[in-house]
Amino acid sequence: FRDVKFLPDCIGSEVEAACADPAPGSVILLENLRFYPEEEGKGVNEKGEKVKAAPDAVEKFRASLTKLGDIYVNDAFGTAHRAHSSMVGVKLDTRACGFLMKNELVYFGKALSDPERPFLAILGGAKVADKIQLIKNMLDKVNEMIIGGGMAFTFLKVDKNVEIGNSLYDEEGAKIVKELLSKAQEKNVKIHLPVDFVVGDKFAEDATDKTTTLEEGVPAGHMGLDVGPKSQQLFAEAIGRAKTIVWNGPPGVFEFEKFSHGTKAMMDAVVKATEGGATTIIGT
Repeated sequence: FRDVKFLPDCIGSEVEAACADPAPGSVILLENLRFYPEEEGKGVNEKGEKVKAAPDAVEKFRASLTKLGDIYVNDAFGTAHRAHSSMVGVKLDTRACGFLMKNELVYFGKALSDPERPFLAILGGAKVADKIQLIKNMLDKVNEMIIGGGMAFTFLKVDKNVEIGNSLYDEEGAKIVKELLSKAQEKNVKIHLPVDFVVGDKFAEDATDKTTTLEEGVPAGHMGLDVGPKSQQLFAEAIGRAKTIVWNGPPGVFEFEKFSHGTKAMMDAVVKATEGGATTIIGT
């Protein structure tokens, strides 16, 4: 065991002085970097108001972080993809990944480069445009793909001319839906889209809810906020077949209890598949 010295800040002259010449073997813990908007580029001020960090303040913040050490080790796999100051702004020549990062990279590398099949991707989220590259890349690797969330309505509108009411529709993403579906057919990837929906009259916890079919579509004045029971069963069957599962994004608005059942059912199916030996990777 070692004593850990906690510093009540993460930048500034006092922190720099404490880190300049510590005793060999010392462990120093800094205050949370996200207390500064310069870490993420945005944040809230003392009044609780949203603020953006000024570019010159971000550079000053990063310069102070850089003074705190000689070697940069990143062991935060869960935030390594973010353009935060602590991820991309520490300008030290020697950079390395930590043991956790190494283990995650080895695990992901094996799962994605030589997956046990069938290989299933589950993709949710609002906009097709945000996930175009991910979908394209996964179509080169997977055997089956479930598309849920808000972007499913863009696929259904373009591919099957389904009435989607006030559901999310991504005009930009719609332009590439046919290309993506064509690539899926070319690669022999089975695409699963919702076949029924739980719809609401507004985006809120107290929205009125009912289930509609693919043929009925989403009524005018309503929006699709979750997948229905038939979709849940369809997706569970695909999940049950899979030996490798990559899941990115929920199939419904799980933050609202009455529209969370599709996500819960999917999670139950993924847990069951994982307990049965499937390799599962879940991200946001």
